[in-house]
Amino acid sequence: MNRLLVSLAAALAFTVPPVHANDNPMLVDALSGYLDFAEYSSSLIWPEQIPRDDWKKVFVVDARDADQFRKDHIPGAVNIEWRQAVARRAELPKDRMVVVYCNSGSLSAQAVFALRVLGYDNVKVLQDGLEGWKKKGGFEAHERASKPASH
Repeated sequence: MNRLLVSLAAALAFTVPPVHANDNPMLVDALSGYLDFAEYSSSLIWPEQIPRDDWKKVFVVDARDADQFRKDHIPGAVNIEWRQAVARRAELPKDRMVVVYCNSGSLSAQAVFALRVLGYDNVKVLQDGLEGWKKKGGFEAHERASKPASH
């Protein structure tokens, strides 16, 4: 599908009130086209999938509000509230993985969906958000998951 068409349709999606979305065939076609080819887990990543040293290569975005970010965040993360993801997309690198998280993954998923419709194929949601990242061991999640099971 033509990326320009998808980008244009996605831009229209954020400027046209939702009640008019059904009346916009370009928007419907762009979203349908994206969903037709989206793979189930292509926009998801689990903490266990990122080795400790690879976190240095990842651009991490905390999509929560500034107060939550100040209280706690993944070290090295940049705070771009989920509602600002599209407006601040120029701040995201296109040449490396971008991992977006919130507390649980639901708000960051909305931001990632919008960015992926706009052509940012390198953007992923951190499954289970900050809370899941902490429970699984943070930067050590990959190492923990790679250890043999103990009986």
